[in-house]
Amino acid sequence: MSISVSNISKLYGDQKALNDISFEVKEGEIVGFLGPNGAGKSTMMKILTTYLDPSEGSAMVNNFDIHSQSIKVQRSIGYLPEHNPLYLEMYVREYLTFNARIYKISKSRIEEVIKLTGLTPEANKKIDQLSKGYRQRVGLACALLHDPQVLILDEPTTGLDPNQLVEIRELIKSIGTAKTVFLSTHIMQEVEAMCDRVIIINKGKIVADKNLNEISDETQQIIEVEFDYRIEEAFLSKLSNASEVKNIHGFSYQITFDTKKDMRPTVFDFAHDNKLKILQLSRKNKNLESIFRELTNP
Repeated sequence: MSISVSNISKLYGDQKALNDISFEVKEGEIVGFLGPNGAGKSTMMKILTTYLDPSEGSAMVNNFDIHSQSIKVQRSIGYLPEHNPLYLEMYVREYLTFNARIYKISKSRIEEVIKLTGLTPEANKKIDQLSKGYRQRVGLACALLHDPQVLILDEPTTGLDPNQLVEIRELIKSIGTAKTVFLSTHIMQEVEAMCDRVIIINKGKIVADKNLNEISDETQQIIEVEFDYRIEEAFLSKLSNASEVKNIHGFSYQITFDTKKDMRPTVFDFAHDNKLKILQLSRKNKNLESIFRELTNP
């Protein structure tokens, strides 16, 4: 395993930022660590990169223990923190050369990383002249200099405009073909665009761990229907394959069906047979957004 986390907890005073977290990331996976703000994502990232010690539990990164082999962990990972720390007064190539000396990396590797991250046109500019998107590229280039097998990226697309978002997504996805990538975000579209798997965390606990293709193949659907007067939920729950009925507001209902079959005709026939008028009728498949909202709503 590239990353193995066992029963990690982190306390700040009486507050548990992480509560008995366990998961594994296989070699070559791109895994999204998804959760609302304050869920514990950055704390987990800082523990995996050995910037923070857990209060309880253990973790292995690249088969190195975060407690007893922290230096080896740091040497074997590429890390892009949420707030990308750059020396803005330095030029791009100068900054990468400065960092490369720490790892005793050749000039040819610096040029290789510049090309890989699309920095060639900006390599001779000062970092403070770059857009946010290109600054993120510089951070990624720095994380890749020593050719680590695991990349840990904390909110790598925060603050980017739509065009920059697409560029950085494609860059991370291409890098992920040869490396293990573990990235945190609170944006569902990021996970859907880049990741093979998603781990959802809420209030310091893992509430879901799914492959993206499992989510798209969910065997549930939600039908939202508005009638012309109120109906008892128990009456609607008798519909075939109905597993849950909620009165959203007024005469509107949300019915969850445990089937992939389109249940709108069934609801329409039900209304016709019971002399009900349908004012609105729509279908929503279960997706990452609906699962996220269910699992993280207060």
